[in-house]
Amino acid sequence: MGISTMSHDSGIAEIVVDAPPVNALTARGWHDLAAALLAAGRDAHTRVVVLRAEGRGFNAGVDIKEMRATDGHAALIGANRGCYAAFAAVYECEVPVIAAVHGFCLGGGVGLAGNADIVVAAEDAYFGLPEVDRGALGAATHLARLVPQHLMRAMVYTCRNVTAAELLHHGSVLEVVPGEALRDRALQVAGGIARKDPYVIRRAKESLNGIDPVDVRRSYRFEQGFTFELGLAGAGDRHRDAFVSGGEAS
Repeated sequence: MGISTMSHDSGIAEIVVDAPPVNALTARGWHDLAAALLAAGRDAHTRVVVLRAEGRGFNAGVDIKEMRATDGHAALIGANRGCYAAFAAVYECEVPVIAAVHGFCLGGGVGLAGNADIVVAAEDAYFGLPEVDRGALGAATHLARLVPQHLMRAMVYTCRNVTAAELLHHGSVLEVVPGEALRDRALQVAGGIARKDPYVIRRAKESLNGIDPVDVRRSYRFEQGFTFELGLAGAGDRHRDAFVSGGEAS
C-alpha cells in the first residue's frame, strides 16, 4: 500500500496509489507521490508514465482526519505543500503522464488529472471540487484545464460533479472505457507513445509546457493563499469538523 512504481520493459512507468479507504493522501503521501513522478521522469528508461489508483476511486484529496488530529496549522501547511509538489510533479515530469481515472476524482484528484497530459477514464469516473464545502479553495487552476470557464466557476461555487462522459464531450478525457478495461487501455495508449522517439517525446513535453497560457504552479499557489486565509479565519476547521461528524457548518 502507499505509492508504488512498476517499470515495464516497454519504457512505461506505472505509478499506483493505494491508500485505503479512499486514496485521500496525507502530507507525506503527497510528497511521496511527487518523488515517484519526478524519479520516473528522470529515469532515461522511462518513455511515458501511467498514474492510476487501486480501490474505490482515483483520489479523494487530502486526508482531512490528519488535519483534525494535528494542533495548529502544521497539517494544513504540510497538505498544501504536498499537493503543490505532487501537482507540479505531474506537470514537470519529463515524459507524458497519462492519468487512468476510476470512481471519484475529487479535490486533489482533480489537481493530478488536470495537470496530466492525457486522461483515460472508466465509465464510473466523476470529477469535482468539494473545497467550498470544506472551508478551503484550490485546484480550480487544474479544473479549468478539464472544463470550460463558466462550468468551472459553477462547479467551484456549487460543488457539483461532472462525469467522465461529460469530460469526453469537452475533449479533456481521451476515452471512456468499462472499469475492468481501464488499466489495459491506459497502458495501450501509453504503449503508442512509448514507441515514439524518446528524445523527441521529451522535447515535445517540454515545448507544450512552454506554450501554456497559464502558469499552473503560480496560479495554484495563488489559490492556496486563500485556503490559508480561510484556515486562519476558522472557516477551515469549522467545515472540516462538520464534514467528519456528518453535519453541516453554519
